[in-house]
Amino acid sequence: MINLTTRSYKKELLDNETIPFIDIKQNMKELNTINKYLGGHKITIAGVHALATKHADLKQICICEIGCGGGDNLKAINNYCFKKKISVNFIGIDIKKECIDFAREQFATLNSTWITNDYREVDFGDAKPDFIFSSLFCHHFTEKELTSMLQWMKLNATKGFFINDLHRHHLAYYFIKWITALFSRSYLVKNDAPLSVARGFKRKEWIHLFKTASIKNISIKWKWAFRHLIICSND
Repeated sequence: MINLTTRSYKKELLDNETIPFIDIKQNMKELNTINKYLGGHKITIAGVHALATKHADLKQICICEIGCGGGDNLKAINNYCFKKKISVNFIGIDIKKECIDFAREQFATLNSTWITNDYREVDFGDAKPDFIFSSLFCHHFTEKELTSMLQWMKLNATKGFFINDLHRHHLAYYFIKWITALFSRSYLVKNDAPLSVARGFKRKEWIHLFKTASIKNISIKWKWAFRHLIICSND
C-alpha cells in the first residue's frame, strides 16, 4: 500500500512541456467527465454560490480561474449563472497556449477573456475580478509556491476566492486508480489521476498553509468525492 502520510512531490506527466497537444486534449476531455460525474463541477459551483450569496449586491460578477485548462469549469459556472439569472463574465488563465486556444474555440459563446500566461505575471490593473478560483490546480505546486498563490489570490480578488482540490486519502487514491485503469483512454489520466491524490493536501495542512500566508477567515469543507472546498471572503 502506498504511503500517504506525507504528500508526494513526484511531477505529473502533464507538467512536462513536451506532451503532444492531442494527448493533453484527451486528458482535458476525460477530466471534464470526471468532474461531471464525481462532483467536481458541483463543488466549484458551490464555491461560486457561497461567494455570490455573500455579495448579493453585485449586479455583474467577474470570475477568474487560474489554471483553467480547456475551460470546462467556466462553462459549468456559466450554466449555473444562466439558471440563476446572474450576469457574469469570465477570465480564464492558463500557461499552455494550446489549452487557451482549445477553450476559446470550445466555448466561443462565453462572455470571456482568455489569457495565455503564468498567472503570477498577470496584472489586472483597475479591472480586478470579483472572484478568483482554482480547481485541481494547487496540488501541482510546492508549499512555498502555494503560499504565494494564496496571497496572490487574496490580493487580486476584490470580493473573495475559493479552491477546489483533492484530499489525500488511500480510498481516493485506489478508487481513482481503479476507475481510470478500467475506463480511461488517456495515459496522462491513468498516471496523473492517482498521483494527483498523492500530491494533495489534508485539512490540517491547508490550515497551516493559510496561516503561513497570513490569511484568516477561511472555511474548509470536505466534499465528495474526496475533495476540499476552501472559501475566503474579502471582508
